[in-house]
Amino acid sequence: MFLTNVLFKKAKSKTIMVLMESVVSGHKFIAIRERLAEKLELLKFDPYIQHESLYKERKKIRSMKSS
Repeated sequence: MFLTNVLFKKAKSKTIMVLMESVVSGHKFIAIRERLAEKLELLKFDPYIQHESLYKERKKIRSMKSS
């Protein structure tokens, strides 16, 4: 094994895919955000209750490939 193989680290991606969930109805959708940004909270139309609702980030799903 060459020394250079040991020294290289796997680069982390800059963006991640996260699961967003409505506080009111539990409706979920997927969003993409930067890894170093704070957790997402946003107002978006909720199709279950037919009004805008607060969506909060629940969990990280996966890393996005860097391009």
